[in-house]
Amino acid sequence: MLHKDRVKARIVRQDRRGRPEGRVVEIVERPEQPIIGRLLHEGGIWLVAPEDKRYGQDVLIPKGATGPAKVGQVVVVQLTEPPALFGQPVGRVKEVLGEIDDPGMEIEIAVRKYGVPHEFSAECLAASKALPEKVRPADKKGRVDLTDIPLVTIDGEDARDFDDAVYCEPAKVGRGKGWRLLVAIADVSAYVQTGSPIDIDAYDRATSVYFPRRVIPMLPEKLSNGLCSLNPEVERLCMVCDMLVAADGEIYAYQFYPAVMFSHARFTYTEVAAILGNTRGPEAAKRKDRVKDLLNLADVYKALLKQRGKRGAVDFETTETQIICDDAGRIEKIVPRTRNEAHRLIEEAMLAANVCSADFIAEGKHPGLYRVHEGPTPEKKEILRGYLKAMGVGLSITDDPRPGEFQAIAEATKDRPDAQQIHTMLLRSMQQAIYTPINSGHFGLAYEAYTHFTSPIRRYPDLLVHRVIKAILGKTRYQLPMLPTPGEAHAKLAKRLASRVKAPTAKPQKATVAPSKEVMAWEAAGLHCSANERRADEASRDVEAWLKCKYMREHLGEEYGGVVTAATTFGIFVTLDAMYVEGLVHITELGGEYFKFDEMRQELRGERTGIRYAIGTRVRVQVSRVDLDGRKIDFRLVREGEELTTRAMKDKGAASSGVPLKASAKRSTRNKAEAGKAEPRGERPTSATAGAQSAMQAFKSAVKKAASKMKGKGRKPRR
Repeated sequence: MLHKDRVKARIVRQDRRGRPEGRVVEIVERPEQPIIGRLLHEGGIWLVAPEDKRYGQDVLIPKGATGPAKVGQVVVVQLTEPPALFGQPVGRVKEVLGEIDDPGMEIEIAVRKYGVPHEFSAECLAASKALPEKVRPADKKGRVDLTDIPLVTIDGEDARDFDDAVYCEPAKVGRGKGWRLLVAIADVSAYVQTGSPIDIDAYDRATSVYFPRRVIPMLPEKLSNGLCSLNPEVERLCMVCDMLVAADGEIYAYQFYPAVMFSHARFTYTEVAAILGNTRGPEAAKRKDRVKDLLNLADVYKALLKQRGKRGAVDFETTETQIICDDAGRIEKIVPRTRNEAHRLIEEAMLAANVCSADFIAEGKHPGLYRVHEGPTPEKKEILRGYLKAMGVGLSITDDPRPGEFQAIAEATKDRPDAQQIHTMLLRSMQQAIYTPINSGHFGLAYEAYTHFTSPIRRYPDLLVHRVIKAILGKTRYQLPMLPTPGEAHAKLAKRLASRVKAPTAKPQKATVAPSKEVMAWEAAGLHCSANERRADEASRDVEAWLKCKYMREHLGEEYGGVVTAATTFGIFVTLDAMYVEGLVHITELGGEYFKFDEMRQELRGERTGIRYAIGTRVRVQVSRVDLDGRKIDFRLVREGEELTTRAMKDKGAASSGVPLKASAKRSTRNKAEAGKAEPRGERPTSATAGAQSAMQAFKSAVKKAASKMKGKGRKPRR
């Protein structure tokens, strides 16, 4: 039996925690998934050690089946014989990827490990080659000419494909003031016809996959970086969402139309933020013709932001990181991605266009893909309620929570020392967003209907949305092409989605109408796009984890400050301040006492000392082990810090000297506190001997005394 086999199992018993245990009775299906690993030659036998340790055993390679591969190289293996009861699986080398330290090897492994399509078909490449080099006069037929409108693109410094361009000017909205906001999006559907070879490859990928130093695009380069990219000072075909936005940020009216545009400038986020910060600075002087337009964009952004607050949309500030590599592909540093006003400006403009496209599809009564984000499940609601109560937050969520409730909790707790911990729990209580033709709204953004319209170069759902909008404009109906058979990622997501919903108990009063074939086809397309989005995320995370492990191998034995980002039954995960790298401090490394996981508070607590490790706790750790194949980094706790230990001892009722207080002394201290005469917290006793002891010495003394009391009680420290 191998990892990824679909099996039939029989439940034979339950473990101590009530979880079912079973025995495999039949292998139902074995996917044609290749195995990636390193070729070894041991005792005259050739074998491949899988890079993914979940396979559990090496693959034997017959003498003539190694191909051109050399010992130690990374290879792709095709199984020729499955594992027998007492024998190993047998395979042949299908492809040689190279040496383990070759630049980009981690990406070569990931795309094969997760089944990411990384080579375009010959038919797709031939079709893209036949496309024109630029916009032809015939392509402009039936389009609005916007070439004189100073639309501009605003993207990151390293961006190569430009999906969107924006322009804003003051306008009269109803009886008051407002703005006219134009969001022009590359018209990919003009070049990628339904069911064409390019379309088949794009659907198969469903999304572009972003790795450090490399992108695997959804579309061939001629389209993604050429014809469909809104490059500066060239004509491009586009789909436009033309909006009137009122002074309070409400979208008063909108329309969609195909157009031809001419980008008047390619801005970066950094440049726009600098201009908005100082309209008389050197950046503004270089772009003086566009400064007024940028100020208009900033004004409409502020109005849209007000409306966001009014809706009660959830807005947590999270830290995203960026890996900076050298030419050899090695990590030079890991830095936080900074989001400035220009990032938020573009984000709000894109959200507005996405909302209008969802409304347009709903009003047109045409099936399409919505971006749906549902509220927390009943189980997650209960966990969050219990956690908020345990942490003494004072606010909670209702049975049918609104996004504003989450935002209110975030606002009320933002100045607390454990704010990070609370905000992390709020985020974790939410579900992942999916693509589906059944509109259930977007919980996080507080929209009744939302879809993706703004990135058709890199997301297939956006391309489908463009086609549906064009069909509604042309008073026709868009028919989905025949879709390929869903793969493993699809099956995994379908199972995950099914597990969200409990089996119904109420019997139907009358027969329900089964969904039409058309709706079922859209459901399949949404499931496929959602699953491949997850696949892309997993592949990207795998590469980042590999790079971080390789980076941390050079820092073994070094000490760093960090913060706990998760607490589990088996230990704590710590993210280093300087590196933004996460590793595990196993429970056995936390000290020789029994630690209990408090699910309600999401923390580990030492039964003897009362030391707590929760999200946000500061610790100091040493890098003790790096497992490159398993993508794991282990830390060892160096010290907890005086604050943590003294607080724990106070919670346990110990005096500053480390001696546990007697019951009478405890009462005396409490009475003093109530009378307003207690010593300030943190002051040392006046005794000379007690004053000479450090907090760590006090802690050690208390631990020794507690340990001596524990002798003979039969409790062993947890290993």
